[in-house]
Amino acid sequence: MNIDRVLDWPFQDVVQTYTTRDTLFYALSVGFGADPTDAQELRYVYEKGLTAAPSMAVVLGHPGPWGASPATGIDIRKVVYAEQSMELHASLPPQATVRARERVIAILDKGRDKGALLRTERRIVDHESGAPLATLHATLMCRGDGGSGVSIGEASPWHEVPAGEPERVMEMATLPQSALFYRLNGDMNPLHADPAVAAAVGFVRPILHGLCSYGVASHALLKLWCGYDASMLRSFGARFSAPVYPGETLLVETWRVGQTVSFRAWSKERRVKVLDNGFAVLGSAASSNA
Repeated sequence: MNIDRVLDWPFQDVVQTYTTRDTLFYALSVGFGADPTDAQELRYVYEKGLTAAPSMAVVLGHPGPWGASPATGIDIRKVVYAEQSMELHASLPPQATVRARERVIAILDKGRDKGALLRTERRIVDHESGAPLATLHATLMCRGDGGSGVSIGEASPWHEVPAGEPERVMEMATLPQSALFYRLNGDMNPLHADPAVAAAVGFVRPILHGLCSYGVASHALLKLWCGYDASMLRSFGARFSAPVYPGETLLVETWRVGQTVSFRAWSKERRVKVLDNGFAVLGSAASSNA
């Protein structure tokens, strides 16, 4: 990895217009509408009184595959998603034009045998007014880029999931075609569609996008703790501990202390933990300001 070049990567503002159709599709791709008779859930997948799913923020203003540029020196074949968090400053409109800017905030060497953590921040604002909508933090594990001995910046905060039995648990089914749906939100990596590509990197079949699992878990917390009121979800984050295969069921376990909900998620079929160290901070109902 060319550390100096990566830290000073010349990101440009990304301006993106999304429509109600995009909002409807994103919600469907992370499992909303599974019960089309539930009026609270329906508002995420029906244009009458449409509400944007909060986790849709993670697909807005993406800078594209900049890490694949030879100038970065990153071995992009060995990069995996490690963490994602979002802070919502306002409820996402069902349709809007937004502006986003990415920046690298940390590179943390974990040794030649492990790799390096690359942390980024993306700030999303309304294009016309400049009003802040969301701040995203992502961590990538660059497995082929460790051993430099250089660490700049800080790791993301560690959230400990409580011991003991969870307070509320929910099963969230995914579909065999979930990855094919989700990739149409913008991540067209063939790992999630092409069996040959998946096999080449050691998977028995294409895997689900980590950010799709993240969106499914966010959906579960909206139902379990927010009564499907999107304005209550102020922040949400998790670490990716194992891939999910499309068609598997996520078992989401949750604990609440004050305004913070801790969670983790398992593949029910394989009994493998797929999301860990999860947290959500809740606010009052029917408020759009953080």
